[in-house]
Amino acid sequence: MRVALICTDKAGALQTRLDNRAAHLGYIEETGVVEMAGPFLNPEGQMTGSLVVLNVETLAEAQEWAAGDPYARAGLFENVTLSEWKKVVG
Repeated sequence: MRVALICTDKAGALQTRLDNRAAHLGYIEETGVVEMAGPFLNPEGQMTGSLVVLNVETLAEAQEWAAGDPYARAGLFENVTLSEWKKVVG
């Protein structure tokens, strides 16, 4: 199943994101369940959140992945939403 992980950064947390970016990207590579991912941007082009599409067996597995993400462990996010997602185009 695919799960969309949508995260909004805490206000003023860009440095937290930057400080943990390499670990976050390494986690994506090491776990092998991310189908696509990328940051949300504000009008100035700064990263302000994340969209990650996971390909996992269960929602619980997606929740575990999200909790283990270095961004989450660093306290970057204000809000986190996990929702089963169906790919239709692309």
